[in-house]
Amino acid sequence: MRPARHVVWALLFAFPLAAWAAEDGPTPQGALLKVLSEELDYSLKNLAMPDGTKPYFISYSVTDQREVSMSAELGAMVDDDFEHTRLLDVDVRVGDYELDNTHRIRGGMFGFDPSDFMDRGPTPISLSGEPEAIRHALWLATDRAFKSAAKKYQQVLTNLKTMVAEEDKADDFSREKPGVYSEPEVELAIDRDAWAARLRRVSSVAKEHPLIYNSGVRLSARAQNRYFVNSEGSRTQQGQEYLRVVLSASTKAEDGMELSQYRTLNAATVEGLPGEEELKAEFKKVIDQVLALREAPLVEPYTGPAILMNRASGVFFHEIFGHRIEGHRQKDVEEGQTFTKKVGEQILPDFISVHDDPTMTKCGDEDLRGYYKYDDEGVPAQDVTLVENGVLKTFLLSRSPVQEFAQSNGHGRRSPGSEVVSRMANTVIHSTKTASFDELRQMLIAECKKQDKPYGLLFDDITGGFTGTRRRGTQTFKVLPVVVYRVYPDGRPDELVRGVDIVGTPLTSFSKIIHTGDDPAVFNGNCGAESGFIPVSCVSPSILVSEIEVEKRRREQDKPPILSPPTAPEKG
Repeated sequence: MRPARHVVWALLFAFPLAAWAAEDGPTPQGALLKVLSEELDYSLKNLAMPDGTKPYFISYSVTDQREVSMSAELGAMVDDDFEHTRLLDVDVRVGDYELDNTHRIRGGMFGFDPSDFMDRGPTPISLSGEPEAIRHALWLATDRAFKSAAKKYQQVLTNLKTMVAEEDKADDFSREKPGVYSEPEVELAIDRDAWAARLRRVSSVAKEHPLIYNSGVRLSARAQNRYFVNSEGSRTQQGQEYLRVVLSASTKAEDGMELSQYRTLNAATVEGLPGEEELKAEFKKVIDQVLALREAPLVEPYTGPAILMNRASGVFFHEIFGHRIEGHRQKDVEEGQTFTKKVGEQILPDFISVHDDPTMTKCGDEDLRGYYKYDDEGVPAQDVTLVENGVLKTFLLSRSPVQEFAQSNGHGRRSPGSEVVSRMANTVIHSTKTASFDELRQMLIAECKKQDKPYGLLFDDITGGFTGTRRRGTQTFKVLPVVVYRVYPDGRPDELVRGVDIVGTPLTSFSKIIHTGDDPAVFNGNCGAESGFIPVSCVSPSILVSEIEVEKRRREQDKPPILSPPTAPEKG
C-alpha cells in the first residue's frame, strides 16, 4: 500500500515563492518542486511492468503561464482576455542511456514514426496548488507515459533487428551533471484599463485611411514560470516575462492581391513597452507602407544580386541555416542532413561566424526573446560557436547526442505538450568584412553592372518563412518579404515593388554572400517545429548576395469591396 504523506502546501501558493540558493546550491524546496520531487522518487522506485521492465529516467516539467491578450480596431476594443494555465509534461525513459524508447524507429509511413505523435500532450494540473490534486495528475500522467515508453522500447528492439545497421552510433541520452537553480517567480503586472484606453487611441489612427480594410493594435503579455525536476537530481525554477505589441494593417490591391504589413515591438518587462506616441508613429508607418504597396508594381520571377537588410537577413539565416544545424536532425536518416558530414569544412564565406547564445538578454537596447538560463532538460544554457570564419564547428545539441558530440550544449527546448529537441535561441551572425549601407548599396549597383542586370533587389523587411529539411521533400526554403525595392544601376530612384517570395537551397545561397553591412539588428519572433512554438531571436547585419531567386507570390482573385468603407468621406 502506498505510504501516507502528511504535507500542507496549499497555503504557500497564496504567495510568490522566495528565491532559494543560487546555481549549484542546495536543492530547492519550493512547494510545487517538493511535490514533484516526492512523486518522481516514488514512481522511479515502484514503477515496474510484470516482466520486470522499469524506467531508468523520469522528469517532470510544469509550465505556469498567466497571459493577457488585448486588441483594438478603429478605436474599439475587440478582444480582452486573461488566461491562467498550468501544464505538466512527463518524460519517462525505458532501457538505458545507450538505447531507450526514444530511439528513432525507421521505415514509418512518409518517413515519420506515428508513435512520435501519440501519447503526447500536456496535462492540466491544479492552478491553486492543492498537493493531492497535483499528485493525482502526476500519478495518472506517469502511468500513461511509462506504459507508452515500455511499449515503444519493445518496438525499438524489433525495429533494430529488421533494419540495416545505423550510421550514427551515438547513444540515445547523454549523461549530464544535475542542474540546481532557482530565481524568483514572475508576476503579470499589467494595468489593463490603462492599456485598453491606449490601444483604443492608437488604433483610431486607422480611421483616417479608408483604404486600409483591416487593422489592429494588439498587446500580448505573458508571465511564465517553469519548474523542472528529474531523477538524476536536477531541480530548477525559472521565471520570465514576454511582452509585445503588434501593429498591423492590410488592404487589397485592384488586381486582388492581399497586402499586409505589421510591426512588432518586444519587451522583457512592462516598463520596457513603448509609450503611446511611439506606438502611434509606428502604426502610421505600417499604414503608409501598406498604402504604398497598393500602388506598387508586381515583380516577375527573377535572379540577380540583392541586399537583405539586417532584420530580413536574420530571418534568412534562421530559415536556411538554423534548422539544419539542430543536432537531432543529424542522426535522423529521414532528414536531409545538409551539414552532418561537414564539421571542419567551410560552409560559409570565411568572413562570417555564427554563434547561438541563450544567455544574452539584450542586443544594444533591444530585449532578446530567445533568452533562458537553463534549457527544458535542466541543462545550463551555453554560448555555442557554430561557425568560425566560415568553418562549421558543431551543432545545437540537446541531450540526444550526435556522433562525435556526446554532451548537450543547453539547447533542448519545447513548448508544453511537445518532445524536447535541439532548437535555436539567440542566433548571432558576425562578420569581419563590413561596410556602411551606402557602400553596400554601391556594391550592389556595381554587381548589377558586372552581371548586366537591369536592377538589383533590396529586401527591407521580411515577415517570416519556412523550410523543408526532410529527404522526402525538396529541402528548399521560402522566405516571405513584404517590403522590396528595385535598385537601378542607371541612377533612377529606388522603386517599391510587391508580389515576390525568396526561394532557394541553402548551400547555393550561402555561396552567393559576398559582403555584409556594419549594421546588426534584431529579429524577434516565435519559431515552430516538432517541439512546438518557442521564442527566438536572430541578430544579423545586412548582407549582399551576388544572386538570389524570387518567384511570384500567390494572388487572390476576389475584387476589392464594392462599396466604400464607412470611414470614407461622404461623396457629394
